[in-house]
Amino acid sequence: MPEKFSKLRRQACSVSGKARSQLFERQRSIEDLDAIVTGRNEKLRRRREAWLARDLRDSVISAAKPALKRAKKTRSRYT
Repeated sequence: MPEKFSKLRRQACSVSGKARSQLFERQRSIEDLDAIVTGRNEKLRRRREAWLARDLRDSVISAAKPALKRAKKTRSRYT
């Protein structure tokens, strides 16, 4: 049989329940924000890797271009 609680006890349980639900709600919103931040960081990491790869490719191509120009000039001189 359920016991009858005093008015103060019921109020305390009510306040406790509200505080607990607020805590869970806050925890849920923090987890949502963490998921957003993690996704953003992953996207930034992928973009950064792509930028670095593109910069490396561009630097290799630009380093090879003068050598190609010199090779073309020397070939045209000797032919």
